[in-house]
This record gives sequence, structure tokens and C-alpha cells, in this order.
Amino acid sequence: MSEAAVNLPADRDSIQRALIEWYEADHREYPWRETDDPYAILVSEVMSQQTQLDRVVDAWADFLDRWPTAADLAAADRADVVAFWSGHSLGYNNRAKYLHEAASQVVEDYNGEFPDTPDELSELMGVGPYTANAVASFAFNNGDAVVDTNVKRVLYRAFSIPDDDAAFEDAASALMPDGESRVWNNAIMELGGVACEKTPRCDQGGCPWREWCDAYASGDFTAPDVPTQPSFEGSRRQMRGRVIGALKEHDDLAIDDLGPKVRVDYVPEGEYGREWLRGLLEDLTDDGLVETRQRDGETVARLRR
Repeated sequence: MSEAAVNLPADRDSIQRALIEWYEADHREYPWRETDDPYAILVSEVMSQQTQLDRVVDAWADFLDRWPTAADLAAADRADVVAFWSGHSLGYNNRAKYLHEAASQVVEDYNGEFPDTPDELSELMGVGPYTANAVASFAFNNGDAVVDTNVKRVLYRAFSIPDDDAAFEDAASALMPDGESRVWNNAIMELGGVACEKTPRCDQGGCPWREWCDAYASGDFTAPDVPTQPSFEGSRRQMRGRVIGALKEHDDLAIDDLGPKVRVDYVPEGEYGREWLRGLLEDLTDDGLVETRQRDGETVARLRR
């Protein structure tokens, strides 16, 4: 499937900038995000497989205290490494064995220096394509666009990317800025982890892609790993999405022209009338998505340019 087939928005630069600025302004602080040591990052990636990140923090620190370098780990007794793994409830002891073997390969085959490309890193024992790309990205800023379950969910919802592995790969690659794999892959995974979760938190998480997001506009937040649509019927989030969707189709709309496009039961002086709609518009204005002005005594709304 070609890049053209994934039908991404034309304003690629703004989408990239919005996500990176959102991530750099505030993100969950994990210690492995503060280092570019490939060994430390590899340990974090192996530990994080099917384990909640908050549970990994202490185990990761303890592991590095005991075996601070690949050479230290390679020299360790494998039984001790497995016992550590089991004692910290990290699951699947084979991961500990593979990590120990990978450290030995780095020492023996690479003179203690980690390879820096996804292909070379994949040669290490137990390091699959995803982990190899993560280490290349976060340690060397030399990776490809990451595509995991969270990223698929984000792309499916935001840009209606079809549920197809090739399409997700194409879309992820087309979106990632050249030479920015470290910050980009961290940022898009963070988006899937704190805002575009299975139950979305678009507004609470301050999602930077609401302006472009198809799911936010429609209120349909199904995804490959969310097979049934959560109930958003009548919710404020759904109404906000309808405002965005209506304004995408028009340069601007007076408030009484916008209202019926948001709720079929819109009545200017009713419960869901002008005051209610102004509240939605104020929220969207505060979020930097919409701007309003007065024209001939009427409130007129448009998407913020």
C-alpha cells in the first residue's frame, strides 16, 4: 500500500509540530527516557514487554544497580539474572536468559559497543524488530517509525487508517519527521498511552490532534483493539467533536447556524441553545481549536488557523 493510499491530511508539518510540542511540554517521566545508553534502554524495553511501566521503574533501577553495564551483565551468573527476574515478577524467565545472552554478544561480537541500527540490533538474542527499533530510536535517534498497538489505535482513529499492517506502517513512516525518531516515537506512544487510550481522554489529556482527528469529529472511537464503540451518545465530548466537524466544512458559522449541526434539538433559547453552545465554544477556544468573533451582532465561530 502506498503512502498516497493512507490519505493523511495535507498539513503534515502542523500535525508533526503539534505532537512534538505537546510531548515536550509535559509527559510521563520514566528514567529510561532520560538516558541514551543503549544497554539501559534495552533493559527497559525487555522489562516493559507485557508489564505495566510503573511496575518496571523500581526493577529497572535495581537491575542497573546490580549490573550497570553490558559487560557486568555478561559476566554475571545466568542463574542470578533469572532469579532477579523471577523475584521482581517480571514474567517469562526466558527474557532474562535472552538479555544475558544479548549482553554477551555485545561484549564478544561488538567489542562492548552496541550496534546502532534496527537491522544490526535484531541480531542480538531475543531482540525482535520492535525492540531493535526502539533501542535504535531512543539510544541513537536512528530508528524507523514505531508501530505498536497504541500507535495503530491513534492512527486508526485520527486519520481513518485502515486496519492493515502495511497501511499502518506507511502512515507511521509518512508522519515521522526525518531524523526525529527519538522524540517522535516517544511522543506518539505517549499520545496512545495518556490521551488516546482504549477509553479516550481527548480533552483531559489535551490531545494535540483534536483539530484533525476523524474520531473526535464523529464521536466514533472504535479501533482495532476497541471492537465495540464506547457510549458517547449525547456526551459533551461528542458534541465538541460535532462542532469541530461542522466547522471543518465551513469557513465560519453563526452560532444559530452551527447549533442545528451539533444537536438536532437545538433551540436558541432552549436548554441546548445559545448559552449551552457558547460554553462548548469557550472550551474549544481555551484549547486553541476554535476562535469566535462578533459579526452584525452575532457570534461567529471558525476553526483556529
